[in-house]
Amino acid sequence: MRVPEQLRGPVVTSLPFALLAVLTGFTLVTGGARWPELVLCGLAAGWMLGLFALPPAWRESVPVMAVFLGVLTAITLVLVLDAPWFGCFTPALYVYAFRLLPWPWVLPGVAAVAAVAGTAQAYGVDKSTFAGVLAYLAVLAVNAGPMCGFAWFAWRSGERNREREKALRELAEANRRLEASLAENAALHDRLLASARDTAVHDERERMAREIHDTLAQGLTGIITQLQAAEHDPDSWRRRTTAATALARESLTEARRSVHALRPEPLRASRLSEALEGVADRWSALHGVAVQVTTTGAAVPLSPETEIALLRTAQEALANVAGHARATRAGVTLSYLDGEVALDVRDDGRGFDPLDPRGDTTGGGFGLTAMRQRIESLSGTLRIESEPGGGTGISARVPPGARPA
Repeated sequence: MRVPEQLRGPVVTSLPFALLAVLTGFTLVTGGARWPELVLCGLAAGWMLGLFALPPAWRESVPVMAVFLGVLTAITLVLVLDAPWFGCFTPALYVYAFRLLPWPWVLPGVAAVAAVAGTAQAYGVDKSTFAGVLAYLAVLAVNAGPMCGFAWFAWRSGERNREREKALRELAEANRRLEASLAENAALHDRLLASARDTAVHDERERMAREIHDTLAQGLTGIITQLQAAEHDPDSWRRRTTAATALARESLTEARRSVHALRPEPLRASRLSEALEGVADRWSALHGVAVQVTTTGAAVPLSPETEIALLRTAQEALANVAGHARATRAGVTLSYLDGEVALDVRDDGRGFDPLDPRGDTTGGGFGLTAMRQRIESLSGTLRIESEPGGGTGISARVPPGARPA
């Protein structure tokens, strides 16, 4: 038979029976024992033993436990009315009340036991007088008040302990979930690092591809253009080969600079506007097309990435003009606007239909793609405006302090 937690321990299993045996023996020794008292003592002992024989579900029932305590308290009260020393049995009743009855049922149980204890203590008080009744009630109050207060205090302490245990369980569960989250975050962090490494490798490849296109490809295109022109115009052979040699040297310098990830040569000792003028002058001298460079607005500090992106965009746009546009004039405008810096490159060449890729005369394969990627990586925008016979305009807008995304 499984004994519930509240019925375990000597206080419940031994104390009531020991007290009852001592009081019964005392009654026999004094010679005042009568058979009704002995019967009531036997009945109380049997009633307490019956508690351990109840089905488990009954022992968990509050009404059943209240009936058990009420009957045992009534038997004790009858014994007290006949022999006041049976009031010494009330400690066992208090134990039953605190062990078997939950809050708030424990309050009436404790009050009933206190009434039995007070009755035993006021056994000699004459209750036929008003003063005697008041004295009796005072004794009951002295017993019931502190015991009910103790019951409330015990309940509050139990509630705090249960709340503390609940909080500890919740904290343990939160720690468990936190550990699981940390493990998941660690795995996610590893995946993000791997993804970031892959992205960095991809971005670096894209950057190197743009650098190669902006330096070697443009330089080689210019060299080929000069050499082809020299073939068709022998009188300009020396001038064309000199220009091709200079362009080859400049391309070699830029290639070395790209390998060492340094700033473009025109920007090493010049501001962006001055670098654009230098690029335009060299391009105009090579291709015989007039270029006008204009700067508007109050200059503001630009991030190195912004300067490089705009300079490379101007170089690529002019390279497209030279290779495809058949223009007679070109213009480069650098504008410092409110919250952004803009670069516009326009020509009066033959133009094309931007919606018809087959008519693209900008060299818009990798060149246009590289320009767009470079500008958009800095949270900027690139627009192409053109129409057949109406020239071409390329407009790039970038925040002045932009960094690669």
